[in-house]
Amino acid sequence: MSLSRAPRRTRRALTAVGMLSAAALALSGCGGDSGKSGGGGGTNFVTNTGGVSTAAKGERAATGKLAGETLDGKQLDVADLKGKVVVLNAWGSWCSPCRAEAPHFAKVAKELKGKGVEFVGLNTRDPNKQPAIAFEEDYGIPYPSLYDPQGKLILFGFPKGTLSLQGIPSTVVLDKEGKIAARSLMALDEEKLRSMIEPLLKEK
Repeated sequence: MSLSRAPRRTRRALTAVGMLSAAALALSGCGGDSGKSGGGGGTNFVTNTGGVSTAAKGERAATGKLAGETLDGKQLDVADLKGKVVVLNAWGSWCSPCRAEAPHFAKVAKELKGKGVEFVGLNTRDPNKQPAIAFEEDYGIPYPSLYDPQGKLILFGFPKGTLSLQGIPSTVVLDKEGKIAARSLMALDEEKLRSMIEPLLKEK
């Protein structure tokens, strides 16, 4: 029986099921792994109770190539930022948790600018740049974002198990040698974001 021929009550039930399925899919695609963190792919992460995983100095993995075009059409290579602590935030304009954490990232990035910390966004799963550019303008994001609509940088720019396209937003912090020192697979507030950065600034 087609939906159009189904009794009204059945049509309502089927419509409700469809809406629930769509909502579940949307949630799984935006922070679906947000409660999880832990080791994987030889990253040597140790997880704490705050949803942040860290790797001890000397046990940190290197990233792959993280380079390409930014949302404003410039070229950026994360390798050029070696010598500074680098915060890499994977986000999308379609992602509600990304909107929740954006003001915290904007604030911390502005306050730590010129203090040995660089922020780089990894904009993913936005089929065109315009919504992402509007997102950055709305939240006053002061740092560049690499445009990664198909998630290639997220999938291939990090050791296996570090990030997932089903876990957006995600944040990785690189130490001054460009190694992966901390990771979170959930939206961050200012306190948690700073807790990932500040210990690395103190490292020699």
